[in-house]
Order: sequence, then C-alpha cells, then structure tokens
Amino acid sequence: MSDDLLLREDDGAVTYLTMNSPGNLNALSDAMLADLASAFRSLQQSQTARVVVLRGTGKAFCAGHDLKEMTAKRQANDGGAAAMRDLFDRCSAMMQMIQRVPQPVIAEVHGIATAAGCQLVASCDLAVAAEGTRFGVNGVNIGLFCSTPMVALSRNVPRKQVFEMLTTGEFIDATRAREIGLVNRVVPHDDLAAETDALARKIAGKLGSAVRIGKRAFYDQLDLPLDKAYELTGAVMVENMLNRDTVEGISAFLDKREPEWNQPD
Repeated sequence: MSDDLLLREDDGAVTYLTMNSPGNLNALSDAMLADLASAFRSLQQSQTARVVVLRGTGKAFCAGHDLKEMTAKRQANDGGAAAMRDLFDRCSAMMQMIQRVPQPVIAEVHGIATAAGCQLVASCDLAVAAEGTRFGVNGVNIGLFCSTPMVALSRNVPRKQVFEMLTTGEFIDATRAREIGLVNRVVPHDDLAAETDALARKIAGKLGSAVRIGKRAFYDQLDLPLDKAYELTGAVMVENMLNRDTVEGISAFLDKREPEWNQPD
C-alpha cells in the first residue's frame, strides 16, 4: 500500500480499511484504487477477518474519481482514451472485488459520497450513514454522465430513483438514502463509528464459514431464474449443513448451550 493512503487495522475478527486522503476528499486516485484492490485481494485469503468496515478520514467518505488526474490523462496522443479505459476498468474491477471477498463489507459513510464514491457505497454489502451525509451521482452537472456508478446504484435502488439522481445531478440526504435502500441505517454523526462497529461485531460473532458461503450464494443467485436460484441455493444449504461447525451449532441450540465453533474469537 502507498504510505498511509489506505490504513488497515485488524481488530479481532473485524478489519478496518480507512481511506486517508482528506485533502482531495478521499478521491479514487490511481494510488487509492491500487491500494483498495490490494487490500481486498489480501482479504480474499484471510482466515481471521470475518467482517470489513470501509471508511474515510476528513470531511467526506469519498468524492469519487480524481478529476485532476483524469484531466492530466487527456494529454496522451489519443486524447486519453486508452488511459481512461484503463482507469474505468481498474475501478470496475475493484468495485466487483468488494462483492467477491468472502467477508461482508460495511461502508461507514459521512460527509459526502459522490459519483464513484456513491458507487463505492452501493458496491458494499451494507452501509451505515451519519445524519447529514449527502449522496449524489452529480457528474451530469459538469457534462459527465455517471455511467459506471449507475451499474452499482441500479442494483441497489429502484430504477426511477436512480435515473432521477443520474439525470438531475441532485443530492439526496441520508434519510432519503435509507428510504430507497442505498444505506441500512442512519445515526447521529457522533454515534457513527460505534453503530458501525456494533453491526460489524454482531455479524463477526456468527459462524464465519456460514456467512462466507451465504454471501457467495446471495450474489450468485440474484440474476438466476427462480428455479435455477433454488437449485443453486439448495446445493449451498447441503454444503452448509455438512459443515462440522454447523453441526455443532445445531447441537448446541438443541442442548440450550453456546456453540463451540472451530474459529478464532
């Protein structure tokens, strides 16, 4: 990782990733994208992390792409076409990694989450927002339609709501974001870290292998026809039921005791 650009803290079963570039509102610069991708690749191999919290320092969660970097890329002979394609390919790959890591990823959002920053929130599995946080895909205001952020948003939010955000460039507040399904919870700013941590710890207290297989199945079944979705998830249930720790969990429930799972505390 670049020096201090993305901070990682492992606290028991919870890993905290903190975007630490407050000067540009934690924009998704080339370096930030590289560090996030590296962190998620590492988490794919982790046997101890069961939940990931993604957050940002300073006044904002994330202001999207670094427009100064994007402008500089246009100096190439092709007007920056190859560099722009590479940028959006790398960003899209990183966003997809969030859903492919086995751990649930929770966005802890404050200040603003705009354009690709809003895409980042939509790409996370869960999101907790501070009161007063604003969300927008406002690229249209400067003549740049937020087409790649649209992909993640349209898979989280009803289409007419997304299209209105995309075409007007208007911001919505945290309460509205919760109403349309972009975030799970809205809390006072002073309670944001504690509320996110409590949610992370609650999930981390579950059987990690069950949550991992469940997250994978959740995304795998979404776009399948109904019969294929049941076929896939039925096989997942069998795999899950044969897990030794799951057998122990069921036995503990029937015996009215706490399960003794074979996973780190």
